[in-house]
Amino acid sequence: MHRYALPLFVCAPALLYSQGWQKGKGYGWVFGPKDERGAINTVNTPAKILAALRSAKTGRVFDLGVPVDRTSYKWPGHSPTEVLSYRSPEGAKRAPDTNPFKGHPGQMAWHSCALFISDNVGTQIDGLGHITAGADNHWYNGYKESDWGTDFGVRKADADQIPPIVVRAVMIDVAGWKGVDALPSNFPIGSKELQSALAKQGVDVEVGDVVLIRTGTLRHWGPSGASHAKIAEHDSAGITLEAAKWLVEQKGAVMIGSDTSGLEVGVDPAMKSYPNAVHEYLLVKQGVHVGEFHNLEGLAAAKVYRFVYSAVTNRVRGAVAGFALRPVAIE
Repeated sequence: MHRYALPLFVCAPALLYSQGWQKGKGYGWVFGPKDERGAINTVNTPAKILAALRSAKTGRVFDLGVPVDRTSYKWPGHSPTEVLSYRSPEGAKRAPDTNPFKGHPGQMAWHSCALFISDNVGTQIDGLGHITAGADNHWYNGYKESDWGTDFGVRKADADQIPPIVVRAVMIDVAGWKGVDALPSNFPIGSKELQSALAKQGVDVEVGDVVLIRTGTLRHWGPSGASHAKIAEHDSAGITLEAAKWLVEQKGAVMIGSDTSGLEVGVDPAMKSYPNAVHEYLLVKQGVHVGEFHNLEGLAAAKVYRFVYSAVTNRVRGAVAGFALRPVAIE
């Protein structure tokens, strides 16, 4: 099959979500040489969005976002968050030459803020340009740094290319299956653990699903994620490369997320000499987006494992992740 050829499928309800996916292979670079969206293409159609919406049963909404500020826990490779008052009522009135409301009969003024923030903080979805590989620093679909990288962000497969997402989803509560509040540091989650948790929940992953994996880490987030030491005790629990391949190649997940800063286990027992293999596999090789710091505590408490997942990223061109998001789960 040509690298960019779409696989052919018989039109049938059972295959509604499977175009672009092949069992045993997953997705990959199959959506054409100009594609910047990856696996999410398979569910971003009116028919599939309607099918997802019809799967909701009660209408209960669960907030999956975490609040962030300057104190928030983050991966050390990302910049901190700062919100600066760019204009304040008193400041504006003390500078009448730059106050467009000068002389206003109601003494009107305003607040506005300047933000200094990483595109990888808080609840987020990694764009397909986030991770690069090889000496040529290429990312999904063969886009290269020498062609598409700039000092002002990437120009291909940036986070702005992530479309509004409305899709069926499943939450796999691994911490709940283990009977713990939160998994310990560097706990590896393989396909056997995922299958055992799914069996306990009585649900399964279907082709076209978003999969969210609960480790319990975010039960320690609090108002802003300021308890760095406590969060760090659990944050490196996550999936192995073997689990990622099972979810994509055998089950057809279009996006995989978790309640940690990095989704994958800190040290994969099978990949000790190749760190962050899951990110490379999902983002670069498969075109499957990665969700991070999704708050799954409400879903776990309510024992809601199947729902509609909806997320809309910030439209900041050149950013490599949709950041500080507030996705929702609709039961």
